[in-house]
Amino acid sequence: MLGHVGHNELSIRPVARFPNNPVRTIDGLHWNILELYRNVLGGLRAAVREDPTVASAAVDSWAVDYALMRGERMLGNPYHYRDERAAAGVAATHALVGQDELYSGSGLQFLPFNTLYQLAADRLAGSLAAADSLLLIPDLVSFWLTGTMVAERTNASTTGLLRVRAGSTTGTSATTAGGDWDDALIARLGLPKGLFPSLIDAGGRIGSLLPGVAAEIGAGRRFDVVAVGSHDTASAVAAVPMASDTAAYISSGTWSLVGVELASPVLSEASRAANFTNEGGVDGRVRYLRNVMGLWLLSESMRAWEQAGASPNLAALLAEAARVTGPVPVFDVDDPGFLAPGDMPARIADHCARHGLRPPGTPAELVRSIVESLAAAYARTLATAAELSGTRISAVHIVGGGSQNELLCQLTADRTGLPVLAGPVEATAIGNVLVQARSQGLATGSLEGLRALVARAFPPRRYEPRT
Repeated sequence: MLGHVGHNELSIRPVARFPNNPVRTIDGLHWNILELYRNVLGGLRAAVREDPTVASAAVDSWAVDYALMRGERMLGNPYHYRDERAAAGVAATHALVGQDELYSGSGLQFLPFNTLYQLAADRLAGSLAAADSLLLIPDLVSFWLTGTMVAERTNASTTGLLRVRAGSTTGTSATTAGGDWDDALIARLGLPKGLFPSLIDAGGRIGSLLPGVAAEIGAGRRFDVVAVGSHDTASAVAAVPMASDTAAYISSGTWSLVGVELASPVLSEASRAANFTNEGGVDGRVRYLRNVMGLWLLSESMRAWEQAGASPNLAALLAEAARVTGPVPVFDVDDPGFLAPGDMPARIADHCARHGLRPPGTPAELVRSIVESLAAAYARTLATAAELSGTRISAVHIVGGGSQNELLCQLTADRTGLPVLAGPVEATAIGNVLVQARSQGLATGSLEGLRALVARAFPPRRYEPRT
C-alpha cells in the first residue's frame, strides 16, 4: 500500500497484492516466507516506480510466529500458528509455570499457539540448539530490508514473554503495557535469553534500506524502514476513528479482535478466567481484547465448496443469507475444532449435532448461521470487556474486511443494542502509514489527532440497532 499524508490529507492506494498460502510438508504447516518476501520486494518496486519520493516503509503482519536464526541465516521456514506441534508446548509450559502466574506477568490471553508454547515445542524437539536469535515475522522482513535485528514492542507483547508492566514481573505496580522481556520467566522455561532481540517502540527508526535492496527495487536513494504497530491489530486499532474513550472496536478479518482501548492493563482473576488479553498498542496504549474466531469460518467454508466443485459467490450468498427468515443455529465460534484448515461446513454441522442444534440445511443458512454466531460472540465479548474494565461502551467500530459485510454489521448492532460504525476497510495499512508519517514529521499530534484525520478521510458507515 502506498500512502500519502499531508496537512489535513490522508490517502492510500494498493500498488501490489499477492496471495499468502501456507505450505504443508512432512514436518508440519509452514509459512512460505521466502515467496512472501519476494512479493514484498516486488511491491516496493511498484511503489518506487509509482512515486520515487517514497519517504519510508514499514512492515506489519500477524502475530506470534517467528523464524529461528543463526547469525544472518534463517534456520528453517517459520511454522504456521495453526500447526499442531504447539500442543506439546502447552503441557510442557504449564508443568513449569501455572496459567495464573503467566497471566499476572504478561496479561496475555491463553491461546494454544502463543509464542511461548511454540518455543517450548521447539525446545522439546531440540530445535533451539543451533539458534542464536529469533525474529517475529515483521521483524524478519525488516531485517532482510535493513540488516538490523530488533523486536517491535506491540508484536513482542503477543509472545507471552514480555512483562505487561514496565519494571514489574508480578504486575503489582507501574501503569503501562508493554515492558521488557521477562528474563526470569524466560529462564524458568529453559529458553536461551540470547534469542530475544532488543526492543523498539512503534515510531522508531529501524534503519535504511540495504544498498542491495535499494538497487533491487530500483530506489534512486535509500529510505528509512520504520517500526510501526507491527502486530497488524495494533496498526488497525491505531486507525480506528474513535471519537471518544467509550467506543469499542472490532478488527474483523480472518480473526476478530474484540475489545476496548485502555490506559492500563486489567490483570484480575476474572479477566484471566474470561480469557481476555492485554496487548501493547501504539503510544503505550493497552489493547484489552479477546480473540474471536472470525471470518476464517466463512473463508474456509467457501474454500470447501470450491474444492467440492461448486462456484460459490460470496456477495450472492450474503444477500441470500440476509433473506433467511427461519431460525438458524447460533453456535460457539470459538470451539477449538474450528482452528485447523479443513472442511468447515462439515465441522459446523458436526458441532451443531453434538450440541443439540439443528445443522444448517443450505449454504445460505450456513452463512447466516456463521454471521449470526459471530455477531452473538461479539456482543458477549463486548459486554464482558465493559464489565471487566469498568468501561461504558457507547458505540462499536468495526474495521477491516468485516466492515464491508453489511449483514454482519447490522446483526452486531442488533445484538449489542449499540450503533455500529463500519470502516475503514484498510485500517491496518492506514495505521501503519500514519505512524510512519508521524515519525517522518509529515503528521503531528496524539493518537486522537491521527484518528480524527482518519474519520475525515474515511467517514464510517453507521448502522443503528433494530428493535
